[in-house]
Amino acid sequence: MGEYRAYIIGADGHIKMRIDLDVQDDATAREKAEQLVDGHAVELWEGATKLARFEPIRKH
Repeated sequence: MGEYRAYIIGADGHIKMRIDLDVQDDATAREKAEQLVDGHAVELWEGATKLARFEPIRKH
């Protein structure tokens, strides 16, 4: 099991919050992190490795 963390990224590009994810694998971590997107970007990290960045859907 890795040390997965999701970071909520504010509009200014800075980290606003860190959420530790207690999951078994990358796929589950990605699913959980993507569910956290709510008007802000979310980055998923395992230790010092960035796994993904999920962007909010922008409506025009």
